[in-house]
Amino acid sequence: MSEYRPNESADLMRRIAAALERLSPPPPPAIDFSAADAFVWVPQPGRFQPVGEVNRVDLPLLKGIDRLRDMLTENTTRFAAGLPANNALLWGARGMGKSSLVKAVHAHINAHRADRGASAPLKLLEIHREDIETLPVVLGHLRAAPFRFIVFCDDLSFDKDDTSYKSLKAVLEGGIEGRPANVIFYATSNRRHLMPRDMMENERSTAINPSEAVEEKVSLSDRFGLWIGFHRCSQDDYLEMVRGYCRHYGLTGDAESIEAEALEWAATRGARSGRVAWQFIQDLAGRLGKRL
Repeated sequence: MSEYRPNESADLMRRIAAALERLSPPPPPAIDFSAADAFVWVPQPGRFQPVGEVNRVDLPLLKGIDRLRDMLTENTTRFAAGLPANNALLWGARGMGKSSLVKAVHAHINAHRADRGASAPLKLLEIHREDIETLPVVLGHLRAAPFRFIVFCDDLSFDKDDTSYKSLKAVLEGGIEGRPANVIFYATSNRRHLMPRDMMENERSTAINPSEAVEEKVSLSDRFGLWIGFHRCSQDDYLEMVRGYCRHYGLTGDAESIEAEALEWAATRGARSGRVAWQFIQDLAGRLGKRL
């Protein structure tokens, strides 16, 4: 029978505890929302990644969407000043500046916040579509932060058998806690109701109560108090976008030739939009040897 030795047992316990500590994941870093004006939510390991320089264009460069620009700017200005404001859904034609408008308005509000009654900078937090189910965790972190946040989800949509939209519905309006007063939710989508038409029609045809099934889907977009619809631009609006970029970046040349090339560029792509205009400008700048 071996002799009991207290010192050996204590040493063994210390080594076991040290081994368990090495196996356990490191604690999440402290959240410092003053590190930047924009962040990306990374659900694993649950951190807010600062974005040093946001990929955006200046607000005056967004042409052909003046009324839409003013609507979102006014809503965001009220929110930044601590006044009531609505969650916003920017929906419609692709390439017409939905996500660009959100980022441009955020930068514009921060640049003029002293004139608009906002003391602290407004924060922009991007959450990816596939991480929507973690939104309640995100809001739990933001609720106690001393800043105001735009939580932004680009290209938000849901497909058949995707139930994560229910989490979003509860967070936007229906949850017991509700949306924190310092948070507003902006989303962009090509779909007005965030779901494909055939999915909604299938719900209507197979449900016991068709109207209730469709109401369940449509009620998600109803949680957004502000709907901003983007539509395909006219030829005049498209050319004005090209002219605006040329003036801003100092791209000189024969105006008629540049406009003819821009129209040909759009024709080869079968669409006119802000994105197509920007792609043409990049091509033009490259041919002229100019840096953007």
